[in-house]
Amino acid sequence: MTTLRSDAVLIAVDVQQGFDDPAWGTRDNPDADANIARLVEHWTSTGRPIVRVRHNSLRPDSPLWPDHPGNAFKPAVADVAPALELTKSVHSAFYGTPDLHEWLTERGAGQLVVAGIQTNKCCETTARMGGELGYDVLFAYDATYTFDEVSPDGIKVTAAELGLATRTTLHGDFARCVTTAELLG
Repeated sequence: MTTLRSDAVLIAVDVQQGFDDPAWGTRDNPDADANIARLVEHWTSTGRPIVRVRHNSLRPDSPLWPDHPGNAFKPAVADVAPALELTKSVHSAFYGTPDLHEWLTERGAGQLVVAGIQTNKCCETTARMGGELGYDVLFAYDATYTFDEVSPDGIKVTAAELGLATRTTLHGDFARCVTTAELLG
């Protein structure tokens, strides 16, 4: 079992409807949305803070463009009253507005739980930066998902392989990779 500290902050990264667009391709982890919802429910019931992150794409053709319906939050986080809501147009929530690190520092938060979309992009980058900044980062990998990609040399890499690579890279150096069940005890 993983012990959640009283100052544990849930960072719900880019849990937006635009990621349901078929243009993204094949995804992994069909239980991710339910696990995100379980984490949100637990954080809400225990009075712990939730940071809700929205990605505003800089590309007008993106499902995450601010004026596109896909920019809206998915049901798992849509009704949350977050302690902090920030927007970003890059991968890391630490480069969003308002300043996440400043907010966490002001409230004395030392432990972060990262969940959301995409495992190997915005979630991983946020977890890496959190680890580098000295936070105790718990990466709820079964509350994240990503999509198949093609490497620069044309090799198809499945979403499951990308998720495994993220867990392997993060665990021990930047974060502790855990499951939703481990977090909720």
